[in-house]
Amino acid sequence: MTHIFEVTDKSGRRIRLPKERWKHIQVEHSRISDLEELKKALINPLKITQSKYDPENVCYYYSYNKNFKRYLFVAVKYLNGDGFIITSYHMRKIQ
Repeated sequence: MTHIFEVTDKSGRRIRLPKERWKHIQVEHSRISDLEELKKALINPLKITQSKYDPENVCYYYSYNKNFKRYLFVAVKYLNGDGFIITSYHMRKIQ
């Protein structure tokens, strides 16, 4: 599987954006178009939380987008220490 980018998050874990997930984000959440915004949310997030559905493997990264006056939400799944973005979209509040 090829990916669009790979970064190291604030805690030193590698996270990648697979092409298939980027395609999903572009179709389902068309406001997300800036790859640099996604990278910044992972590298320097405002907040990181764990999923209540899969707290062992899924983390949520948040950053604030001043243009949309909303938070950028990025969901990341970790398998064997390797993280990949599941989805991303803008939301009004951090959950």
